[in-house]
Amino acid sequence: MGTGRGAEPGATGPHGDDPTPSLQERLASVLGEVLPVQQEPDGALTVRHGGTIASLRVVNIADDLDLVSLTQVVAWDLPLTKKIGDQVAKHARDSNFGSVTLVEKINEKAVQRNSGKGAAKSADVMLRYNFPGGGLTDDALRTLILLVLDTGAAIRRTVTG
Repeated sequence: MGTGRGAEPGATGPHGDDPTPSLQERLASVLGEVLPVQQEPDGALTVRHGGTIASLRVVNIADDLDLVSLTQVVAWDLPLTKKIGDQVAKHARDSNFGSVTLVEKINEKAVQRNSGKGAAKSADVMLRYNFPGGGLTDDALRTLILLVLDTGAAIRRTVTG
């Protein structure tokens, strides 16, 4: 029986005859126990939590170093106001899990209509978090990801008020 920590001694790895699941397979399994998980054609996993959408994938950085890369779309198409900017900046400073960013967008139709006037701007709020996942137990992996996802959901509640 596995420890949930990756390959056991003597195992051949996720691409051989080894029954030990890869980190990507473990992600799908541990998250699937608590959230609906969609497997994307490119191998990424998509999950929804608290009104947000997140994509998770495993990125191999070096031998025996696989990072879990989590990108969460916290809110989208928000009016770009000083209040929203200030709220996101506060979350970016205070967040323990990941980088919070405000992605500014210009509404092209408004630009064409107003030509020369101030264009209508909107913004998306993103949360990104990368961490090495290979040494974590299944419970620790699930808990860490849920903490990050819940951080994004809490930010969403603040900025969408």
